[in-house]
Amino acid sequence: MEITTDQTLKLAINGDINAFQTLFATFQQPLKSYLYRLTTDRSDAEDLTHDTFVKAFDKVSTYKGTASLKTWVFTIATHLAYDHLKKQKRWLPDAQDQSKALAGSDIRIRQAFSALNNAGGENTYEMKEHIDFCFTCISKTLPIENQVALILKDIYDFSVNEISLILEKTEGVVKHLLIDARKTMTTIFDHRCALINKNGVCNQCSELNGAFNPKQNKQEALMKLELVKASKKFDREQLYELRATLVKAIDPTRGKGADLQDLIMKCTRVAIGELEQM
Repeated sequence: MEITTDQTLKLAINGDINAFQTLFATFQQPLKSYLYRLTTDRSDAEDLTHDTFVKAFDKVSTYKGTASLKTWVFTIATHLAYDHLKKQKRWLPDAQDQSKALAGSDIRIRQAFSALNNAGGENTYEMKEHIDFCFTCISKTLPIENQVALILKDIYDFSVNEISLILEKTEGVVKHLLIDARKTMTTIFDHRCALINKNGVCNQCSELNGAFNPKQNKQEALMKLELVKASKKFDREQLYELRATLVKAIDPTRGKGADLQDLIMKCTRVAIGELEQM
């Protein structure tokens, strides 16, 4: 006889680790990708995912069912991530510019990119994956609570009520966090992104396409993106929504170019002083 989800949950609450693992597995990958978006570090995301599992199982007997188990676990993960991140500085909007300058001036970093490009594996350049990378970088300019609220709502489809439970804030406060976060993100993209503004200072997507995927026609790749098609007819808030929709469909830890984008992220973190070396 097949065990229902409710029965599995009862077993987990009573200390059955296999039952808890079964439930945890249903949202483990989104949890890991969420933690990666917050930490920008694969190892940290994996460690925090593991730590979340351990802490959640240790406390599962206290779970009262006032929120879904997923929301309850994401709350634990968010608190762990906050403790991990609170000593780090917020990123500046030009972090990617600093990364580009470093990659161009440091022969060891150029060699690392070249080695990855020749190695095969998860390093195929996809323009839409780099848009996801860019979204993560820009979200790092936000205060941590704004960043968490934005990512949970716009990328992982948590409700305002669920986010209020995770952040331990009122729904009114969460709504203000979201408004401020979207306004900041939209303003930065509007001024920086050449995909939606021909005067934008950042053309990294196209430049990387030429370096890592020269066989793909840059213009054809651009015109496949709804973000580019709509750039002349949509206002900037609508363009933000299109960007978020694109990002929502991508798992930064499992994409075709996950290794490449992770290397670019490490280069960015070195450039801004968050890491000493790649």
